[in-house]
Order: sequence, then C-alpha cells, then structure tokens
Amino acid sequence: MDPLNSTMPSLADAVLIETINHATHQIVRYCSIFIFLFGSIGNILNVFVLSQLPFRLNPCAVLFLFSSAVNFIAILSGLLSRMLSGWGADLTATNRFFCKLRGFLVNITRVVAIWYILFATIDRWLLSSRRLQRRQMSSLKNAQRAMIITLILSTLIFSHVIYCQEPNLVNTPQKCYGKTQACQFLTDISFTTLTILPLLLILIFGLMTIRNIRESRARISHIITQLGGNIRATNANQQRRLAKQDHYLLIMLLIQILILFVLSLPLSFQKIYVAITANEMPSGLNTAVNNLVYNISQMLSFLANGMPFYIYTLAGGHTFREALFKFLGIRHLGFFARR
Repeated sequence: MDPLNSTMPSLADAVLIETINHATHQIVRYCSIFIFLFGSIGNILNVFVLSQLPFRLNPCAVLFLFSSAVNFIAILSGLLSRMLSGWGADLTATNRFFCKLRGFLVNITRVVAIWYILFATIDRWLLSSRRLQRRQMSSLKNAQRAMIITLILSTLIFSHVIYCQEPNLVNTPQKCYGKTQACQFLTDISFTTLTILPLLLILIFGLMTIRNIRESRARISHIITQLGGNIRATNANQQRRLAKQDHYLLIMLLIQILILFVLSLPLSFQKIYVAITANEMPSGLNTAVNNLVYNISQMLSFLANGMPFYIYTLAGGHTFREALFKFLGIRHLGFFARR
C-alpha cells in the first residue's frame, strides 16, 4: 500500500470533515451574534441597575457589578472577533496587535469574572455566619481589595499571552492562537486551573452559606418557641418573610452555581484534552471534530458571561426587579416585581 494514500482520508471521511467544518462555521457565525446581543444587553443592564445607590453600598452587589462589567469586556473582546470571523472579516486573524490584545483580554476577563462571583459568594457566607468577627469581614473595603488583587494577579499570570499569541496560524482552532505547544500548554493550564478552582470554591461556600442560613432560622425559631406567648404570633409573619427571602437566596445560589458549572467546565475540559494530546498527530477528521468541540465550548463559555443579569432577574427576588423597573422608568411593577 502506498504510504501517502494510507494517510489520506477516504471519500466518506472527506465528506464528513466538510460537513463538520461547515457546521462549525455556521455555529461561529450565528451563535456568536445571538450571544453577543444577549450577553451585552444583560451585562449593560446589570451595570446600570447595580450602580444605583441601594446597591453601591453592598459589597456583594458591588462584586456582582464589577463582574458584569468584566463579563461585558470579555464578550466585547472575545465575541466581536468571533462574529467577524464568521464573515471573513476578523482582524485578530491577521493583525498581531489585535490578536495579542484579544488573547490577553479574553483570558483575564473570563477568569476575573468568575473570581468576583466567588468573592460575592464568600461575602454571603461571611454575612450569614453566627460569628461577629466573620460578619465584620464583609465590607466594601475588603471587596475592593479582593477585586484589585485578583486583577493584578490575573494580569501577571496571563502576561505571557502577549508574547505567545500570534495571527495567521494553521492547524489551530483559531488563526490567532499560541504560536508554540509550550505557549498553548501554559495558557490552557493557567486558564483551566483558574476556572475550575473558583467553581469548586463557589460550590463549597454556597453550600456553607445555605447551612448557615438554616442554622440561623433554627436558632430563631427555638428562641421564639422558648419565649412563647404573644411574641410567637407577633413574629410569625416576619419568619415567613425571612424564609421567603432565604428561599430566593437559595434558588439564586443553586442556579448560579449550576449554570457556571454547566457552561464553563466544557471549555476547561477541552483545554485539558488539548494539553494532554499536544504531541499527537491528529487525523483530518479528529482535527475537524476538535475544532467543532472547541468552538461549541467557546460559545458556552461566552454564554456564561452573559447569564448573570437573567439569573438575578428571574431568581433574585423582588429587590433586583424593582431596581430594574425603576431604571427603566416603569412605575407599575405588576405581578413579577412583587414576587
């Protein structure tokens, strides 16, 4: 058998490769437009709503505010070029400056946004603690320090991207990519580690927050039961109101954690796979499949950057919706604002 012919794909494989490449192109072209609009509108509304006075003094809300701002930068810097690539007009594919700038911004902003959500979850845990010292650690000053330190460290960690990222590459998921296997490995491992670690910590602190809330409600109920008499009836409505607020908090935490895990982990796993198989010589079919998986994972990750506003609106209770309707100038809030 001719060695050259043995490495050539069969006619069926060639057709399948062409079909997969076409599907990849269509996903990049149209999904990026939808996610760009969906995510940009959501994050912009988040910034305006959370910038209102009642929220500006709350450390958790401030962390959500800057997370939304960073998410918007991630979508703007990452998806705009993806949209243009679907129409053959992506400057990052050919221009070194835009290529390096995109790679630098996308990696930093995606990581920073997740860490800011982690800090917001930790802030909730501190506030729900029965220890006064922990509750006092929840402050606007500490939140600002955490954000600044995270931004500086992320910038340092991904500074190598400025050197590594190059345009006009072939046999890579994107034309603007790491120019060597070492560069790709370093970027992928850094991104994966700084994504999976905060997701696990978000889950842990979220569950610890829920436990603190349940213990707090149990202690209050026990005190009311011991006091008995009229105070039990007097506090019944208050207990129901607090339980309803805790219910919204619980739903918001669980939905946020679930969505972050589902949408963020595929890209991290894909990057791990790429790092493990970096020295292998893939076939044309494997390359096409890998590119498809890579682009789908990218779209899911960008979708995660655009979801917070819709999570807060649907699962955050009436406070966020009231602020949203106030910003939009809607006076009669109706059923959804009162829920």
